[in-house]
Amino acid sequence: MNADSPTIPKSTLTGVLFVLFLRLIAISCFWFGLQYWAMLVGYSLIGAGRFDLLSLPWKVASTSLAVLFPVAALGLWLAVSWGPVIWVLAAGGQIVMYGFLPEIFGANKLVIFLHAVVAVIYGVFRFLLWQEKRRRRQQVSVDLP
Repeated sequence: MNADSPTIPKSTLTGVLFVLFLRLIAISCFWFGLQYWAMLVGYSLIGAGRFDLLSLPWKVASTSLAVLFPVAALGLWLAVSWGPVIWVLAAGGQIVMYGFLPEIFGANKLVIFLHAVVAVIYGVFRFLLWQEKRRRRQQVSVDLP
């Protein structure tokens, strides 16, 4: 037996672009995670960033971000609701590291700027998707007296 109407609404251009945006950010999060893991195991920085050679603040930050970024990448790639939440935690960690504690971690204005740009673009997409959903709800009408 066929259903009277499809249960899944058609994807809009905004929805498709939003998923594409999330997947691009997922790739960058995975790259960040790989960089932290490479540092921790001594593969990058000529072994100077190995876990046993780091100071306590770097140990805490790098191990946290080495776990958070790949998890955020998975959530963003799958476009599930917890993906952006984990990304906010990871990006917030880097913003605190490089923006508020530059005497410990050094200053990296580019990372802070890029996280801010991603957050603004994400906010614009969510606003546009909310408007589309609201417009669709207003178009639906019931013909009851």
